Amino acid sequence: MYRYDDIDQTLVAERVAQFRDQTRRFLAGELSEDDFRPLRLRNGLYIQRFAPMLRISIPYGLLSTRQLRMLGHVARKYDRGYGHFTTRTNMQFNWPKLEDVPDILADLATVEMHSIQTSGNCIRNVTADHFAGIAPDEIEDPRPWCEIIRQWATLHPEFSYLPRKFKICVTGAPVDRAASETHDIGLHIRRGDDGDIGFEVLVGGGLGRMPILGKKIRDFLPWPELIRYLEAILRVYNQEGRRDNIHRARIKVLVKAKGVEAFRDEVEAEYLRIREERPPLGEAEIARMRAFFAPPPYETLPDVDVVTGAPAEFQAWYRHNTRTHKVTGYRAVVVSLKKHGEAPGDMSADQMERLADLADRWSSGEVRVTHDQNLVLGDVRQQDLHAVWMGLRELGLATPNIGTLTDMICCPGLDFCSLANASAIPIAKQIQDRFSDFDYLYDLGHIEIKMSGCMNACGHHHVGHIGILGVDKHGEEWYQITLGGSASGTSSLGEVLGPSVPKGEVANTIAKILDVYLERREEGEEFLHAVRRVGIEPFKERVYAAAR
Repeated sequence: MYRYDDIDQTLVAERVAQFRDQTRRFLAGELSEDDFRPLRLRNGLYIQRFAPMLRISIPYGLLSTRQLRMLGHVARKYDRGYGHFTTRTNMQFNWPKLEDVPDILADLATVEMHSIQTSGNCIRNVTADHFAGIAPDEIEDPRPWCEIIRQWATLHPEFSYLPRKFKICVTGAPVDRAASETHDIGLHIRRGDDGDIGFEVLVGGGLGRMPILGKKIRDFLPWPELIRYLEAILRVYNQEGRRDNIHRARIKVLVKAKGVEAFRDEVEAEYLRIREERPPLGEAEIARMRAFFAPPPYETLPDVDVVTGAPAEFQAWYRHNTRTHKVTGYRAVVVSLKKHGEAPGDMSADQMERLADLADRWSSGEVRVTHDQNLVLGDVRQQDLHAVWMGLRELGLATPNIGTLTDMICCPGLDFCSLANASAIPIAKQIQDRFSDFDYLYDLGHIEIKMSGCMNACGHHHVGHIGILGVDKHGEEWYQITLGGSASGTSSLGEVLGPSVPKGEVANTIAKILDVYLERREEGEEFLHAVRRVGIEPFKERVYAAAR
């Protein structure tokens, strides 16, 4: 992984010192709330319903075990003993004291972590495929490119006050495992006719109040042109994006208003001007960055059958929670943060520290955060899988439900967020309670539930196979259901099923939807494909039959 140099460390340390003084002056009454707000937001600090919330950056979802232990330390010392992993692969602490935040940031700086640009109208955390560098289908590891973008974007003076927040994603495989089409810019690594790599460029994706999937503006951008082309996109957006209406300020609105072709033309024109101003990326810099992400010293190992004769529980975990590795004799392990009865994405301090121990002993000393709020141990020898399973089971992190109905994305909702209209975590538990039988879950197959407590769509409900959106009706919590969304290659936005349902009826409503699927599915047909084939009407009729 990337390691800080003296410049990086000095920058982060100086930022901590600046914010310590800003916080001191605010608490002393020398800074007003209006003056302090932009300063705290530039350091990832929000004021939520009950307490401050601090968001920690985890670039492209990669953590060293040293960093994971530090997150556990922060959770134990400064919070309530746990943290929350987000769909942007960041960590959120929901209960820190304002006066402690500078100390938290100082502790994080000792392990090369910070909260810079995790909030505000700037370029946010750059994300990637959580199997980057180990996936058999990968064209190239996207993480060096993410790091180049991160270094270019961090505290970039021209793009520090954009019309609205801005999100970039890089994927390195034909299969999109990072929801790139929901980003302001999605970059897909491709090979050109000469065999060299470049990028397919998508622009204008985003969810929230106006959900839109990204539109392609470049089939192939040669790799040396990456930063110059990104700068061209950002310049057009910065100059022409709306600043009069926060709900119409994202780049997706600008692309839609201009049309994709006109927007592309403006970007290309700006790109030509930038090419005259500065050089492209060079081979030496790319080689330097790739060196940070060199693979660990893999052993020469045979494939091992660890399933035959193993306990059924281990076999289920192996089938659902491990993935093929590009190196023979290894597998990737998905660590489920979706244990039934627990808030999706939450992790205790003890779990963080002990998982770091497991990663050091059985993997490569790194842990990856997924955009769907799980973790990954990337380099586990097949012969060690049973020992890893035993260790994870002791920590409550071996629930064999990855890819099933209860492996759901869930934002914090009304339990924490000041923007939320309705709860999300209690609904997740309601669903977990109703669908706790694993044989039933496995029979249903691959189903993605994604849930948000408001229209800001932090839970990506628009692109869930089953999407759940909390809404407020005269002070009561109700839930709108969508079907048929996806963010994995054949992407689509979900279609609203009908009127919202009461809080107590969400799981029952999903049960009716699943009954229709089980009745209508063809041999081997997954839920999403069945919805697309039969349409939404059969599901609507079943759910609202009694009301008619």
